[in-house]
Amino acid sequence: MVASAVYVLDLKGKIIISRNYRGDIPISAVDVFARAIMDEEETIVRPCFNSGGVNYVFIKHNNVYLLALTKRNSNAVMLISFLYSIVGILKEYFREVDEESIRDNFVVVYELLDEVADFGHPQVTDVRILQEYITTESHKVAAVPKPPPAVTGAVSWRSEGIKYRKNEVFLDVVESVNLLVSSNGTPIRSEILGSLQMRSYLSGMPELKLGLNDKVLFEATGRNAGKGKAVDMEDVKFHQCVRLARFENDRTISFIPPDGSFELMSYRLSTQVRPLIWIEAVVEPYQNSRIEYLIKARSQFKPRSTAHNVKICIPVPADADTPKFKSTVGNAVYAPEKDCIIWTIRQFPGQRELLLRAHFGLPSVTQGNVRPKAPISVSFDIPYFTVSGIQVRYLKIMEKSGYAALPWVRYITKNGDYQIRVASQ
Repeated sequence: MVASAVYVLDLKGKIIISRNYRGDIPISAVDVFARAIMDEEETIVRPCFNSGGVNYVFIKHNNVYLLALTKRNSNAVMLISFLYSIVGILKEYFREVDEESIRDNFVVVYELLDEVADFGHPQVTDVRILQEYITTESHKVAAVPKPPPAVTGAVSWRSEGIKYRKNEVFLDVVESVNLLVSSNGTPIRSEILGSLQMRSYLSGMPELKLGLNDKVLFEATGRNAGKGKAVDMEDVKFHQCVRLARFENDRTISFIPPDGSFELMSYRLSTQVRPLIWIEAVVEPYQNSRIEYLIKARSQFKPRSTAHNVKICIPVPADADTPKFKSTVGNAVYAPEKDCIIWTIRQFPGQRELLLRAHFGLPSVTQGNVRPKAPISVSFDIPYFTVSGIQVRYLKIMEKSGYAALPWVRYITKNGDYQIRVASQ
C-alpha cells in the first residue's frame, strides 16, 4: 500500500493541510476531488474513484475530508484503514477532529503526518508510541525530543525500558453468539464471534507463546485433542505483534506484546449453536380487551455454569396498559417507550426453567391480530464458559532476565444479536 499524498480538506474541498510523500502527483489533482463533491450529492460520490490516472480514496469525519492520492494500484481498503488510523491518532491529541482543531494545531498535525508514513508507506500508527516524542506543546520546546527506540526498531508497538514490580498478563477469551431462531426452535442464522483480549503488564521485551486447541494443528501433527474438542476457526485476524510466518508454519501464536490492553486476535465460527437460553412465549388475547402472556425461559447449558445479568425483552402491543406481573425469579417491568416487557434475572443457573406471567389491558378496539411481530431479544453473560469449546492449552512467558510472571486466563460467553421469533398462530 502506497499513498503518494494525504490531504485534509474542508467541506468545500479547499486544502487545510497537505503532506506530499512522493511528489509524483501535482497539487492540482485535488481540484478534481473538489469538483466531484461540489457537483454531486455526498451520497453519490464513491469513497474510491479514478480520474486521469490518479486514484482518489477519501473519508469524511465531522466537517473535514481526509483524502489519499496514489498512481499505483494500491489496496483501497488499506488506504481507508490508514486514513481512519490518522483520525484515531488526531482524536487522542485533540479529542475532537474538525476544521477548527486542525487549524489550531497545524504544527502537530504536520509532525504526525511526517511520522505515520515514510515515502508513502505506513510506518508508525500506534498513538502510544507517537505520544512519547510528539506532544501538543512540542513546537514550544527548543530541544528536539529523541525518538523512542520503538520508532526505529523492529518492534514498533512496544518501547524499551518498561518495568513493573509485579509481572502479570491477563487473557480474556470472549465469545459473542449471534443467533436468530424461528418460533419452532429451528436456527435461521447462527455464528460465533470470538476475540482474545489481553492486558500485559510485563517488564522488558518478553516473548509470549500461546497454544489453542486448534483443529488444523491437531490434524497436521496427527495428535489427539484429548478430552476436549478441537476448534476449526475461520476469518482469523491477528494483532500486528504476532509472527505470522511462525503461525503458518506450526500454528504457534508467538509475539512480543504491546504494553497495556490490546486485542491479540479475533475469529469466527459458522456453526449450528443450540440456543443457550430458550424463550417460549404463549400469548392469549381476549376479544381485544386484554392480553395475557406466559413466558418460559429455559437455560440449555451445563448445570455448573450460571448466566449473569440476563435481560429478556418481550414485545407487546403499542397500546397495552395496566401491566401486572408474576414471576418465579427476577424482576419484570413494562417499558412503554420500547413497547416491551423487560424481564431481568440476576443469576440464571444451567438446566433451569423460569416462568413469568404478564397481564395487560387493551383500551383501543383493533381489528385482526394484536400479537406483536417483533422477535424476543435476550442479553446475558456466562463466565467460565465458551460455547465453541475453545481452550488455551498453554501461555508461556519468556524474558532474558528470567523473571517469574503470572498468566491469568478467563473465559466468557455473551450475547451478540440474539433473537427468538414469537409464534404467529
